[in-house]
Amino acid sequence: MSAPATTAPPAPRTGDTPRRRRRRHRLLIPLGLAALLLTTTLVTHAVDQPDPGDRGFLSPVATGDDGGSRLADALRERGVTVQRETDTLAALRAARDEPGTLFVPAPALLHPDTVGALALLPSATRLVLVDPPRRVLEAIPLSVKPTGRRWAAQAVEPDARGLPCPLPELAQLGRAAVGLQRYAVTSGRATHVQFCFDGGLARLLRVPESVVVVGASDPFRNDRIDEWDNRAFATALLGTPGRVVWLDLDGPAPPPTFGTGDDGSPGWSPTPGGSTGHGRPGDGSGDGPGGADGRGGPGGNSDGDGESQDEGDAEDADDQAADRPDPPNPLWSAFPGWLWALLAQLALAALVAALWRARRLGPPAPEPLPVTVRSTETVLGRARLYEKAGARDATARTLRAAALDRLLPRLHLPPTAPPAEVAAAVAARTGDDPRWADETLHGGAPATDEELLDLARALDRLTNAVAPQPADGPPPAAAPQAADGPPPADPPYPHRPEGEPR
Repeated sequence: MSAPATTAPPAPRTGDTPRRRRRRHRLLIPLGLAALLLTTTLVTHAVDQPDPGDRGFLSPVATGDDGGSRLADALRERGVTVQRETDTLAALRAARDEPGTLFVPAPALLHPDTVGALALLPSATRLVLVDPPRRVLEAIPLSVKPTGRRWAAQAVEPDARGLPCPLPELAQLGRAAVGLQRYAVTSGRATHVQFCFDGGLARLLRVPESVVVVGASDPFRNDRIDEWDNRAFATALLGTPGRVVWLDLDGPAPPPTFGTGDDGSPGWSPTPGGSTGHGRPGDGSGDGPGGADGRGGPGGNSDGDGESQDEGDAEDADDQAADRPDPPNPLWSAFPGWLWALLAQLALAALVAALWRARRLGPPAPEPLPVTVRSTETVLGRARLYEKAGARDATARTLRAAALDRLLPRLHLPPTAPPAEVAAAVAARTGDDPRWADETLHGGAPATDEELLDLARALDRLTNAVAPQPADGPPPAAAPQAADGPPPADPPYPHRPEGEPR
């Protein structure tokens, strides 16, 4: 009784792991490129957007792209007094003295201990906040919350939601670029809130008389004020009372110092790092409570001693430094910022593609051919391609180049020999006319298939006459034979049927 035959387990397929790796690379490389481009776009957009903490951001004396000097000039042309203050408490005192508008272009720079003092403004003062963060809205407190922030500011109309704008000075305007940060009413707050520009502007009726929250700084900046109706929007919003107290902060405000006034009301004294903004009203340098000479203000020295004079000189030097615009870069200003970002992304994508498609460094590595193609098949396939394309000139050049490669060594001529010398040498060997030999070896392209065949026959005759093929050659290599059968026959080759066009 014979033992039962056992079946050997199949051998593992060694090609599966590299194939899986290649498939994984095909998926990971496009995803990595997409993630890299997305990250580059986000970083470029964050860098391109103005930062409220930058020096000169919406400053009435800054002439850069993010400054507000053009808005200040437009307000003065309308007869509006622009009072610049660089200290928060000094700005609150100035806004409390006379009716007007307290303009806070960078609420994010306010100190947390000072934000609550904005609620103590009198009812005749309008407070305008530009894109305030959530902590400022909650600290005042205001009954709105930020919602629906866009990628970039959008130009919208005052009655974009179909409701008329409650601010009469803005109701007749056209589009303005305030649609960046939108606002909505905080749940549980029964406060009168009015919206304009599709929620990009919110007006709250409370004490003080009104608080206006604008969701974008674009209408107030120098580089965007002349777009759409931004100039009319900014001047109408700030210039209606006839006086603007402009809070210009260069950075995060220092902690305030609170005190008590002579009449027992809450008073403030300026901090060492702040500025009361002494100067003439309406000249852009500020008009603080201390008067035009810079002495006698709260926290100052009324007798005009050397310390007060030094502080005034330092403030004047700071104002003069702020008045001087930064030297423009002609290359950067010649093109918009998005063009440089696009060029950087294209260069990065080209670099990644070059690294991805780059070959490894070093000498060529020999690899076995996957299949051996016989020379007759290569010649036949190339000839059929030439025939299908009708490339008689390319075929003639190939045949003549092959004939010259065989003739020149036998004639002891260099490859750069002139055609006349080659034709004379061939005619001397074969006895043919030199002009016919020159026409055969260096003539023009045949016009028909018959002329191409005649040229092939003539070239074959010349090469056989000058460089005949050896009659006896080495025997061809024998094909491997199977152990138990006759040698395998050559595979049949397709032949052109009779009557088929060339």
